[in-house]
Amino acid sequence: MVRDALDRCIDAITTHNRIVIVVLLLLTAGAVAGIGNIDTSNQASSSDVGETTPAQKADYIAENYGDPDDESNVSVAPVYVRHEDGNALSKAALIDSLEYQQTVLDNDSVSASLADDGGVTGVANIVGARAAEDPNATRAEQIAALESTDDDEYAALLSESLTPESGALSLLPQRYDPGSTTAESHRMIFRFETDGADGSSGVPSDAQRALYEAADDRDEPNYFTLGEHAVADLNQRMASNTTTLILPVALALILGILAFTYRDLVDVVVGMIGVVVSILWMFGILGWLGISAGVTMIIGPVLIAGLSIDFGFHVFMRYREQRGNDEGIRPPMTRSLRSVAVALALVTVTTSIGFLSNVVNPVTSIRDMAIGITLGVFSALVIFVTLVPALKISIDGLLERVGVDRHKQPLGYGSYLGRVLGGSVTLAKRAAPVVIVVALVAGTAGAVAWPALEQESFQQRTESVADWKTELPGPMAWEESEFVENQLYVTDQYRSSDDSVGRSAVLIEGDVTADGTLQRVAEGGDTARETGVAFDQQGVESVRSPLSVIEATAAENDSFAATVDSADADGDGVPDRNLESVYDHLFEVAPAEAGQVIERTDDGEYRSLRILVTVDRGDTYDERADDMQAVAATIEDGDGDLTATAAGPAAVTQAELGEVTDGILYVLVLALGVIAVALIGIYRLSEGSATLGAVTVVPIALVAGLVIGSMSLLEVPLTLLTALLMSLVIGLGIDYNIHLSDRFAQELGRHGGVYDALEAAVVGTGGALLGSTLTSSAAFLALLLHPHPQLQSLGLLVVLALVTSFLVSVLVLPSMLALWARYADVTRVAAGAEPSAARTGDD
Repeated sequence: MVRDALDRCIDAITTHNRIVIVVLLLLTAGAVAGIGNIDTSNQASSSDVGETTPAQKADYIAENYGDPDDESNVSVAPVYVRHEDGNALSKAALIDSLEYQQTVLDNDSVSASLADDGGVTGVANIVGARAAEDPNATRAEQIAALESTDDDEYAALLSESLTPESGALSLLPQRYDPGSTTAESHRMIFRFETDGADGSSGVPSDAQRALYEAADDRDEPNYFTLGEHAVADLNQRMASNTTTLILPVALALILGILAFTYRDLVDVVVGMIGVVVSILWMFGILGWLGISAGVTMIIGPVLIAGLSIDFGFHVFMRYREQRGNDEGIRPPMTRSLRSVAVALALVTVTTSIGFLSNVVNPVTSIRDMAIGITLGVFSALVIFVTLVPALKISIDGLLERVGVDRHKQPLGYGSYLGRVLGGSVTLAKRAAPVVIVVALVAGTAGAVAWPALEQESFQQRTESVADWKTELPGPMAWEESEFVENQLYVTDQYRSSDDSVGRSAVLIEGDVTADGTLQRVAEGGDTARETGVAFDQQGVESVRSPLSVIEATAAENDSFAATVDSADADGDGVPDRNLESVYDHLFEVAPAEAGQVIERTDDGEYRSLRILVTVDRGDTYDERADDMQAVAATIEDGDGDLTATAAGPAAVTQAELGEVTDGILYVLVLALGVIAVALIGIYRLSEGSATLGAVTVVPIALVAGLVIGSMSLLEVPLTLLTALLMSLVIGLGIDYNIHLSDRFAQELGRHGGVYDALEAAVVGTGGALLGSTLTSSAAFLALLLHPHPQLQSLGLLVVLALVTSFLVSVLVLPSMLALWARYADVTRVAAGAEPSAARTGDD
């Protein structure tokens, strides 16, 4: 009954093709109208993962501890001054820096939002104030004082101002030799008050623009910022580069391969129309349903384009196979749609299961993406069984009426390619068990590499773009943004300042008044310094803990010092007994400072302690997370009465990556299980063999294992993005196997013989699979031209999934089907399959 209903729908599509085109165009217009409602607010991130232990502890800290600096309404903006061919500390350079400050301070948006303490700190201000012999000297007075000094006096001022004990060293490159009168660069820090009412914690946009534009107006020395307007310039340049290099290369590769595989302009154009309409439907439906597009905006188009191209290959190549020399257009199109419609529907259902399995992922944006891409998959199915065949019939009919022959040869039936694809059938005849064993061993070995994959929260760009990309002719040349070069320079040269130093926390819970607790806190602080995660420089508090607050308070309060001495049994300066009385006295004499590192309830109970480590944001997230976890492990290394959790941003991000990674494994297993059950049931009903469905599923697991192994060999790290794409391997891999198995079942009804059916399936469908693989891989290979390693990994991973899926389907699956046929009731499958018309065209 279902088959009859499907056949009637296909008959209506091929018979009333013009009506179908009009209806689908109207529906497309409605979908396009919904694109205006699309929500792009939920972007790719793990910020919505809140169930990890570090994230929960970070929330706990935020609720129960005060801000250690109470500067939530103050933000900073650095301005860098670089003089590559000269001396950024020359008198002229420092005077120019003061003049730059005066220029931006004349801007009302800057002067109105500067912090009350003067708002600007720079080498020029420190040296200028010393020259004027007045720490409160105005900039005009500082400039006049510097201009009045001779060379010797100026050199002496620099040496006296930039001593090893000076806080000004944080304004200079890390390689600067204290007291030296030369440096390649320096920076000045602007401090702004932000409006806490709107929740903003960033530099006011107008003030940031003033700093950026004033810096852009200066050439020598070079002034630059790394704020939002510099980033906007980077994004604009990146979009331009992508448009002029990546996109043209991808389109050229796609169109070139489509031209080679189709060898027909009409089929290329009709197929690309189907691709575009499928993507428009996906975004339009998202807009009408109010589902966030977020990650789908980035990944959706390329995945749906690849799947749509695959659908197009199967429709067009099967049509070419079905059409005889003297036959019209509608009958063979009807037969081709009947023969591929079930396979396309199965691909759509199982691919959607692979994607929808992500609804159990802990990341909201990934769940939304799963829904969005599933809508795109169903859109592609509808378009390629309705609009695309209708357009094909209409255009081919018009061309043949004017005398243009539209008979074309399928890709797999060429003399050379046919022999290559048919070789896997020969292999299945002679050594099917060997092929299967080798494949299973390789897949298992690849899967075992999963724990060994390198994990990174984010792949960070650390190198400039290759010279050859910048030397390409015309607009294709990659124009490197100055932002990238400047950012790389700052990362390499500057390791500390108000803008690059942050705080990372460790939360200590348990019996925090037990004897020896502060000794373990001290050991944790030592570990922070030994690992290097704690930034150590004059004037910077590297570790703030209950112990450091106790020591600082005891130095200023004699009565509290006596309490500390009485609690120090071994005389090492660390209280190791009667800690509750020490905490009580500390809250009496310094309640604000105590509340930053010790949690005390209203009834006087002490629940937790906090250690704050000043860290350098120049280090990677993973380095910081590992070091802070080492600090926590040192504190916990006792009898179990204390627990310590690293709860800084880096530790939270790393834990979220682990959560996503674990979720991906769960998703892979869940998707495989659901797809296996679905295919077993569907093949039992449609083909009379549940085991054929099981055989179709096994290669998908092999694909997942082989992709993991390839990632390990090619050193592709497991990041938040690549972990997400791993879950899509199921959706990509299932496609090829279903097409081949379904075609095999159909050919059994025609040929009867197992190996004849296998050869017809592999040669006929394998050609379409090859064209789809080459086209989709070409699009993603273009991403390897992008200088950012994150996008390179994305492109490489998808190509691995596509190529591996194709190879497994044409090399391994035929051997599995051949071995299955030895024990299964193939006569029942053959009887249930609908015989397809023989291809009567010349090979």
